[in-house]
Amino acid sequence: MEAGSLSPLLQPVSARRLRKDKAMRLILWIATGIAIVPLVLVIFYTLSKGLGAFSTEFFTTDPTGNFLGAQGGVKSAILGTIEIVGLAALVAVPLGIGVALYLTEFGRKGRLAHAVRFFVDVMTGVPSIVFGLFIYLVLVLGNTGGSSFAGWKGSAALGLLMLPIVTRSAEVALQLVPNDLREAALALGAPRWKVVFRVVLPSAASGIVTGALLSVARAAGETAPLLFTATIVKGTTFNLNEPMNSLPAQIFQDLKQPNNELVERAWGAAITLIGMILIVTLVAKLIQRRSRAQGAT
Repeated sequence: MEAGSLSPLLQPVSARRLRKDKAMRLILWIATGIAIVPLVLVIFYTLSKGLGAFSTEFFTTDPTGNFLGAQGGVKSAILGTIEIVGLAALVAVPLGIGVALYLTEFGRKGRLAHAVRFFVDVMTGVPSIVFGLFIYLVLVLGNTGGSSFAGWKGSAALGLLMLPIVTRSAEVALQLVPNDLREAALALGAPRWKVVFRVVLPSAASGIVTGALLSVARAAGETAPLLFTATIVKGTTFNLNEPMNSLPAQIFQDLKQPNNELVERAWGAAITLIGMILIVTLVAKLIQRRSRAQGAT
């Protein structure tokens, strides 16, 4: 075959196309660097402000409320955040995955599925303070006995915030599962529910877990819903039916104080919160990578 008759795909890449490729790569690198700069500055500024607050007492003692003497640490805030967000995830994650399964496996293009998908999209864009106000009006002001503020009410507000995030991420992950897998399992005589739980869910597990953990990270940093529901206390408590402290609420309270040590404690709590969210994100990435590696083998 003569050189002039070669198809365009087999012809040498022109120098012009190579220059365009290099220019676009350079633009992408520059854009990435510009996007990273604010993140690095925020982390550096937070570390410079809050590392001085770190000590053994910072992680092992509760706030004292004393403005003149020892101020204490943020133990109650750390444990409260774990409890409140943990309960919210325990409810929102299974429910969100169940809604996503209905939308992708059973409802699909039905009217109810379209309505549910529409409301999920609307809830995704609702500010977190709206969920806090809703729980405040329904559960806090509507409480007829006992303590009006409670940790589980904060979990309810955060659960409402997490639910649409889990649902949308799980729906996308389930849609990425090839239909050939479903059809092959059904052709072998497996019932629909077994196909969903033994074939579809394991195939989409990586994306579902990642979305769930990212929703946990989003909820852990919210302040407004907790101020309206769980309020701010000093002591450690494991009773979710009582007012409960949290890192976002502790940061909000300390930053308003004129005491420099309290402000430094707020920055230290911010570093702690960033570290907790970073750990959750890294766990999500590791699970995703491990799932992909197992799928490749």
